[in-house]
Amino acid sequence: MLLIDAAQSILSIILMISLGYILTKNKWFDDSTSKLFSKIVINLSLPALMVSNLMTTFTKESLSHSGVGIIIPFISIIVCYLISVFISKIINIAPDRRGTFQCMFFLSNTIFIGLPVNIALFGEASVPNVLYYYFSNTTIFWTLGIYLIKKDGGLKDSKLFTINNLKNVFTPPLIGFITGITLILLDIRLPKFIMDTCKYLGNLTTPMSMLFIGIVISSINLKDFKFDKYTIGVITGRFIISPIVTYCFSLILCAPVLMKNVFFIQSALPVMATASIVTKEYGADYEYASVMIAVTTIASLIFIPFYRFLLG
Repeated sequence: MLLIDAAQSILSIILMISLGYILTKNKWFDDSTSKLFSKIVINLSLPALMVSNLMTTFTKESLSHSGVGIIIPFISIIVCYLISVFISKIINIAPDRRGTFQCMFFLSNTIFIGLPVNIALFGEASVPNVLYYYFSNTTIFWTLGIYLIKKDGGLKDSKLFTINNLKNVFTPPLIGFITGITLILLDIRLPKFIMDTCKYLGNLTTPMSMLFIGIVISSINLKDFKFDKYTIGVITGRFIISPIVTYCFSLILCAPVLMKNVFFIQSALPVMATASIVTKEYGADYEYASVMIAVTTIASLIFIPFYRFLLG
């Protein structure tokens, strides 16, 4: 029954992507709609989602005692990034796709798919562990990940730590993330009407992201899509290398059983849904990102139930 619930969480994502695809084919949506969705998600709903999720889940005490819950995913993701750099060179990824490939290899959809799937598999007790992984995944995506994607889009300065690059790092979602953490550490509680507003705006993120992917996929000739080494590379990173690396560090650092299981599932999820929006925003290959989101989301229907069975 738990596996069926987990599969249904993923199927709902596929259904929303399909809806975006169908409505675009029926002329409800067009390119201007995808641009509008992109702006709303990047500049409004994602920052609100960061504040809402963080402040309703963490307290100053739980954040300060997160310990190994922050260390394991952070180290695991960085190690997977280093592996992705090596693999992207081995399979000769084109320079204008390399950063996008690497991001899809070592970063996962920890909140849109990860949260409902983990709750279905492990119950409400899994939520703090889900957000520990989400903390590291989000921080790395909106710093290193954005930098890599911007390089694909033609970022001239190849150095990471420059004034201009640091300014570019502070995107609206990361500012929302930092704001939420700061408010928690300062023990500041926002009024209910502000929290409700952040919650409602944040709830726009998943459906708009999924509809955006459907719009983009509708413009791609899927008949020309090939199950090539680049696709295999992303699938291998998402569903084999990332969970193995994460599980090994969980064992080494003696993580509790529930934390270890949640981290394993979190690391074996599809490509981040916002990757397609971000790649479009910064002039990278958003069509490639959108197709890989769809492919890995479908693939997760096989891998996640299988891994849940292995975890026992």
